[in-house]
Amino acid sequence: MLPRHYFHQDLWAARKVRETGTSVHYDFGSRIDGFIAHVLVFSDVRLFDVRPLAANVSGLSTIVSDILDGLPVPDESVSSLSSLHAVEHVGLGRYGDRLDPLGHEKALAELERILAPGGTLLLSLPVGRERLEFNAQRVIDPTRVYLMLPHCELVEFSVIDDEDRLCLDASPRDHRNAHYACGLFQFRKRREID
Repeated sequence: MLPRHYFHQDLWAARKVRETGTSVHYDFGSRIDGFIAHVLVFSDVRLFDVRPLAANVSGLSTIVSDILDGLPVPDESVSSLSSLHAVEHVGLGRYGDRLDPLGHEKALAELERILAPGGTLLLSLPVGRERLEFNAQRVIDPTRVYLMLPHCELVEFSVIDDEDRLCLDASPRDHRNAHYACGLFQFRKRREID
């Protein structure tokens, strides 16, 4: 099931990044051999991960960083940002990070902190009936995800459903009881009005 999630999500997200026209895209924890490779065709990538990556690839900069300690990026400075099938693992210790039961919520708050007003955040994670599959991942009710990003607006929700079909412009409510779907969220950070 996961390879199908990755295939559809990587193409969906790479197309979204391409639409932004960005010359530098930032990412936390996404797959190198799928999504990141796709984006490197048309944009430089700054990749944050808790694990060191030994790669010498033109246009790719890797920064070893634990998102729970904060990413080494100024507030509201990133206009194009993603995290695909990664946030659900934060705080579970699977990749050498420390245990934190609220790791996924803290990771989302950190992504929101660095996202510039008007900037785009592409996020994917397992959605459906909420549960923790220790030490693998969390499955999150898709209607709760945007509540964890209070300064962002949901631009698009698409999903790879339990039958491995890519459903564009779907309703989060329709997938609350999925077993193991993959929610594809496009957010935009609101511009605060003084």
